[in-house]
Amino acid sequence: MSSAIKNKNKAKINLKQYGMMFALIVIFLIFSALSSGKNLSAMNINNLVMQNSYVVILAIGMLLCIITGNVDLSVGSVVAFTGALCAILVLDKGFPILASFAIILVVGLIIGMWQGFFIAALGVPPFIVTLANMLIFRGLTLTILNGQTKGPLPTGYTQVGAGYLPVLKTGNFDLISVIAGIVGSIAVIIVEMNNIKKKKKYNFAIPPFWQTLLKLVVIIGLLNFFTIKLAAYSGLPFVLLIMLVLILLYSFITGRMVVGRQIYAVGGNKKAAALSGIKTNKVMFWVYANMGLLCGLAGIVLSARNASATPKAGDGFELDAIASCYIGGASAYGGTGTVFGAVVGALIMGVLNNGMSLIGWSVDLQKVVKGLVLLGAVTVDLISKTKKK
Repeated sequence: MSSAIKNKNKAKINLKQYGMMFALIVIFLIFSALSSGKNLSAMNINNLVMQNSYVVILAIGMLLCIITGNVDLSVGSVVAFTGALCAILVLDKGFPILASFAIILVVGLIIGMWQGFFIAALGVPPFIVTLANMLIFRGLTLTILNGQTKGPLPTGYTQVGAGYLPVLKTGNFDLISVIAGIVGSIAVIIVEMNNIKKKKKYNFAIPPFWQTLLKLVVIIGLLNFFTIKLAAYSGLPFVLLIMLVLILLYSFITGRMVVGRQIYAVGGNKKAAALSGIKTNKVMFWVYANMGLLCGLAGIVLSARNASATPKAGDGFELDAIASCYIGGASAYGGTGTVFGAVVGALIMGVLNNGMSLIGWSVDLQKVVKGLVLLGAVTVDLISKTKKK
């Protein structure tokens, strides 16, 4: 009897966790109908991946901040600053492209450590620290660019944000993209089977077969839809590889490493975590240092995508990153959230932005919709938490 109850509860948890995937599909289909299928074109799918690469990168870093029960309001300004600085190094100072990228990643890390110092060592609330740095780095961006756009950037630079992996064409299709979809599908099945095997080994509740099958069909279907569409265009974008590496790396860190468990512990109950021996200030310091590093990477990708650095770059990025995490299931209370959920949330934000642009909605109205979506996601989380109590 207790086993049946456990399985029932587990099924509910899984349905909640993967419900956003179904929401993503529904939203995509709605905009497909409203745009007469424009969002289904291979070109649009390619643009969807490239235009939202920075959201995925920032959402992964923001997730760790949100798990601790905080946010980072400075990410948009830091992205603009690091992108501008990278463009200046390449165009004005004549630095080699790869060397400039390495320098910017270090600069991003230092900025994150700067914020982490005030938060962890001095005890200043993260909200205040990141709000102050949002203003500081937006001002520094305007200063180093003199209020002007810096570009165009060389081809070797723009490949990071707008280039493609090598292709193997057969007719109008890139075989490498198709094969990548198949290999990815096999990997998803193997991972799921291993998870079920581990649950059986430790006598954990296992979700019903139909639920596992439905989840696999949805994930594999989405994966191959994207890869086939990309195969029909120009192949796999280079930035997609960057995102895949980050997703796998941070999924491993949060799910398998001690530091990941410590971040969840700090977010769940900071005092209890400290009493259990976790150095909570150290955890907070490196969470924000990591956010700075990913902002540097996003700055490189964004400037490469635009082939230039602009004073207004990164405006509102913090909203997209925060909303992606909350929409993907991260809790407003902290202690809950997954990389997978954050990525799905980022895709939902991307589909919303892309769909509203295709059907001609104004930027002002788009902000209203995104604000309502964010408010709705947090409200649902708070209501569900209240009901559990």
